[in-house]
Amino acid sequence: MLAELREAVGEEWVFVEENERDQFRDPYWHHNDRRYDSQAVVQPRTTEEVQRIVALANTYGVPIWTSSQGRNNGYGGPSPRVKGSILLNLRRMSRVLEINRELAYAVVEPGVRWLDLHQALEESGNGDLMVSVPDLGWGSVIGNSLDNGFTYLPQAADFGAPCGMEVVLADGELLRTGMGAIPDNKSWHLYKRGLGPVLDPLFMQSNFGVVTRMGVWLMRRPEAYAPLFLTVPRDEQLETAIDTLRDLRMDGVIRGLPVIQNTLTLASHFPEILGKFQGAAGTMPDGDIQKLADETGVGRWGMRTALWGDRPVVEHQLRRIREAWAAVTGGEVRSERIYARDEWGEITEFVEKVQAGIPSLDMLEAIPENMGHIGFSPVVPLVGNDVREVVDLLEEIVTTRSGTNFAAGIIPINERACVIVSGVNFDVTDEEEVQRAYQIAKEMVLEAGKRGYGEYRAHIDFMDLAAEQYSFNGHAYRRFVQGIKDAVDPKGILSPGRHGIWPSSMRPAE
Repeated sequence: MLAELREAVGEEWVFVEENERDQFRDPYWHHNDRRYDSQAVVQPRTTEEVQRIVALANTYGVPIWTSSQGRNNGYGGPSPRVKGSILLNLRRMSRVLEINRELAYAVVEPGVRWLDLHQALEESGNGDLMVSVPDLGWGSVIGNSLDNGFTYLPQAADFGAPCGMEVVLADGELLRTGMGAIPDNKSWHLYKRGLGPVLDPLFMQSNFGVVTRMGVWLMRRPEAYAPLFLTVPRDEQLETAIDTLRDLRMDGVIRGLPVIQNTLTLASHFPEILGKFQGAAGTMPDGDIQKLADETGVGRWGMRTALWGDRPVVEHQLRRIREAWAAVTGGEVRSERIYARDEWGEITEFVEKVQAGIPSLDMLEAIPENMGHIGFSPVVPLVGNDVREVVDLLEEIVTTRSGTNFAAGIIPINERACVIVSGVNFDVTDEEEVQRAYQIAKEMVLEAGKRGYGEYRAHIDFMDLAAEQYSFNGHAYRRFVQGIKDAVDPKGILSPGRHGIWPSSMRPAE
């Protein structure tokens, strides 16, 4: 099979030596633990090469695990569930295939990073079109979207930017979703439905196919852009802040995806806070955290968001937010500047760039090289009391079991629900600490599940455990997706075990 892979893509694009493969593994997994190792990495350049690789996997019965850039750190990176899988890494498929200025969309291959798409917009004279980006610009636009990753402009609401996919199926067939099923259809990347079942979501967080191109909606640069930072001075005011935010979202005042972060998480934006947390031994007492929050003025929770639109509208919305935020006693609404359409070149601060659709790698500067993290992110109603319940639960588990402070961000993915992005931080060079961190994360999965909460995506080390929480009617959901898996991938060669979806040949006993 390796010989035929080399023939298919070129010898220089098949990697088998351990030091080569180690560039495509979870950077937060301890180096000496090889349970999620691949046996080879292959990097195709074209859709036809992907089809050839899938055909070879079928012929030889060897599973392949797909990643785009493989930057999904905190959830397993590009590492496979099944040891000995061949990693299908799509970084070389890096073309921006189309930019449509009139209808504000682009079409990209899976190797296109947010940095690449932004650069392509600038170089093609379409710099006034904005792409909704995440905090780090090194990830794949397609890969991030297929894992339901967060971005922050208005198109990010309910993961609204992707539209229309091209997919290589497990038998090597090529499928186009939605209106793309009609040859030369002009609405493929404009309309999210089609005739019959909507297929695009089937290829998100699944193992039913390999997406080789996708449309992504863009946003025209507005007349005015106002980045904002709102403070919540005390921890007990979180419920009021959540309920106030929900009303502002329901009224359409805040349109993008805001992020409410606790003091520790805000440290990645404020170096003077980060240094004090990193210098502390063990868990910092609550009183000390409050003192730090007061001294720096960032609060026990701080919310970053922005406004986009015509200047009178932005100014009106800012007034509405100030009026509403008065419910959070002592809370501030900070607006340093409203940028005009022709002032984008003057945006330099990290958060302001992200909310203006300018990708960067600035956040990496705040993360020590030896620090890793595991993400645990349950979906919770956007109601103050519910958010408080889950935050308190997760904080108690982290602080008592790991002896470290609790880091969390609350992201309202729409007007009615939020994802509480939390987890465990650890030293990747300490094997015992790494394994303890993963055990704590699994405890978070179980304890949240007992209260009816499940996470929106899971780390490869506990994908099965996360899927186990979706147990209504004897795991009817799991049985249904397993039925789809057996129908479309009978040999089980595409990413077996991804999010708990196993082929029949590898399925654990019920």
